[in-house]
Amino acid sequence: NITRGHRFMSAGDITISHADQYADALAQRGKVVADFATRRAMIVTQLTEAAAKLKLQFLQDEALVDEVTALVEHPAVYAAQFDAEFLTVPPECLILTMKANQKYFPLLDNGKLTNRFLIVSNMQVADPVNIVEGNARVVRPRLADAKFFFETDKKTSLASRVDKLDRIVYHNKLGTQGARVKRLVTLTGKIATLLGAEVAQAERAALLCKADLVTDMVGEFPELQGIMGRYYALADGENTVVAEAIKDHYHPRGAGDTLPVGNVACAVALAERLDSLAGMFCIGQIPTGDKDPFALRRAALGVLRILIEHRLPIDLNDLVNAAVALQSAQSANAGTDILIFIFDRLRAYLRDSGFSPSETEAVVSLNSYRMDLVFEQLSAIRSFMQLPEAEALTSANKRVANILRKAEEAGESFANSDASLLCESAELELHAALSAAKPIAEAHFAAGDYSAYLKTFAVLKEPVDKFFKDVMVMTDNAPLRSARLALLQNLQTAMNRVGALSKLAS
Repeated sequence: NITRGHRFMSAGDITISHADQYADALAQRGKVVADFATRRAMIVTQLTEAAAKLKLQFLQDEALVDEVTALVEHPAVYAAQFDAEFLTVPPECLILTMKANQKYFPLLDNGKLTNRFLIVSNMQVADPVNIVEGNARVVRPRLADAKFFFETDKKTSLASRVDKLDRIVYHNKLGTQGARVKRLVTLTGKIATLLGAEVAQAERAALLCKADLVTDMVGEFPELQGIMGRYYALADGENTVVAEAIKDHYHPRGAGDTLPVGNVACAVALAERLDSLAGMFCIGQIPTGDKDPFALRRAALGVLRILIEHRLPIDLNDLVNAAVALQSAQSANAGTDILIFIFDRLRAYLRDSGFSPSETEAVVSLNSYRMDLVFEQLSAIRSFMQLPEAEALTSANKRVANILRKAEEAGESFANSDASLLCESAELELHAALSAAKPIAEAHFAAGDYSAYLKTFAVLKEPVDKFFKDVMVMTDNAPLRSARLALLQNLQTAMNRVGALSKLAS
């Protein structure tokens, strides 16, 4: 029942007579804060107070706080500084150096990096001068390296580095990064044209977007790819839009990340992800289970987020086909498989966005390739489902879908049916009501007012109910049966352009 505390600050051996005394005894005599959460809270409080004392703000990083909490037993926060000359280096480089290599917390002045930083030490001392000076001395060579990399890299333009990408293998079945960049330029140009973006700027950004991979800075800090490309492009005198697109084409990096800004950046970002998907699917590298070594799920989500959240009015199928066509390796089913894969990601994305499984399936099952309309479709569906007629009409649509499916399985053909054969009052009323509603609904649909489009069909509740009550669809009279099936098909086609209403039936 004897333990020891802090290596330097402990009062010696500590006798623990009962387990309940462990934490208090270790803290008081051993100078060790045993509880992780308590240590973490101490660190956050000290970081906040130390920054406030300097009238600055520490750069918050939850993962770094967790890491340093696990590294110390008795946390003590001290402020230190480095030479201001290093502030000529891009702040992202300095911050990454301090955080990744030294576990320091950079200090900001209203968002701007300063030459001050905070240390989380494992020693609480009256005079921390040695600790402060020691840490400042240790970080200087790291910062000097970053400055050297930055200054050296700027001596060679990004454009002159592009040829070096021919020596970097992207994938042994897909060629080099240089070959990939050529595909990106072509695909980006096509996407930029569809978006009405400046094609020359988009193609220039695509040409340069991977050039920073052969710089010293990115070689040392791969996390800075794209970020350094922007700085080097600006130093080379490239157009600002091009420079920003080089940085932004890596976004979004994950579910909560920011999106690229502007159509030029979006064109490059879409091309980069679509090329990844097309290449890997063409060589059979399709994610299975929890294995996704090439982050293709993230790539698919990125495509969806850019198209949906930026409301980009372009056809996903066209994008996928264009990307697949540029691959040196070809697979007959690659385009179809990619679309299925992306639609699976769409389901997850919409559920994460707060939509129910039935709402999600109603939209996704349409297999529409205009992702920019998805939220408008879902909003219209939610509005429609508030109508008193909605429950009956969705159930009717489910019934219609089942009847038509079984008829098609039985080999029924009703493409050339004769509507004049309809004779019972219930089917004539439904035919008339549908004929009256369709042009009104079509006008709303063409105007993009999907809520009004769906609400137009609310008047069909009574005729539909009466039809199913009074009419035998699968009559033995083949021509009449075809006419009735055609009427139901027209009803289904008219009502389900925004979402598959049958998926909403309870």
